[in-house]
Formats: sequence, structure tokens, C-alpha cells
Amino acid sequence: MKQTMDKPKQSFRRHLKPIRRRLKPIRRYLKPIRRHLSPIRSGDRIDYKNMSLISRFISEQGKILSGRVNRLTSKQQRLMTNAIKRARILSLLPFLYNEN
Repeated sequence: MKQTMDKPKQSFRRHLKPIRRRLKPIRRYLKPIRRHLSPIRSGDRIDYKNMSLISRFISEQGKILSGRVNRLTSKQQRLMTNAIKRARILSLLPFLYNEN
């Protein structure tokens, strides 16, 4: 019997040099992260009766502005949308602004 059979087989690539990998990550130029101040102050309450607050989030045509434009969180945008719709139903806000 041969004794070489008892040895575990070594991989045939062991004698090759290991592949060198990049040590430094690729630098990407990112914009500095800046905290945006919320347009709604801590004392302001999102409510259909608060017309001074609601009017800031409506365009000239009477459309509800998006959350990206308003810089609102998703929860604040949802509450603002519901307040605007409720104010329109109660005739506190017009559905459309006519420019006649």
C-alpha cells in the first residue's frame, strides 16, 4: 500500500500567489449631510382650522405640495393632506383657485 493515499489532498492552487485586493475603498464624493429645519414648529398643531399653517403647503393653483417640496416627514405630510381635504370639504378652502 502507498502511504500517500492517507494524506489529505492539497488544492492545486496553493502554490499560486494569493490575489491582491484593494486595501483602500473607492472614494465617492458625497454631499455633506445637512439637517433641514422642519417648516412646522413644535408649538404648531396640524389642524383643519389652522389656516395660516395650511396655506403654506398649498400651491397657487390650490394643489397640495409634495412632501419633498415641503420638507415634511411622511407622518406630517399625511396629517397635512388630511387637514387640507377636511378644510376643503367644510368650505374653509376652495378646491381650485380661479385666476379670473
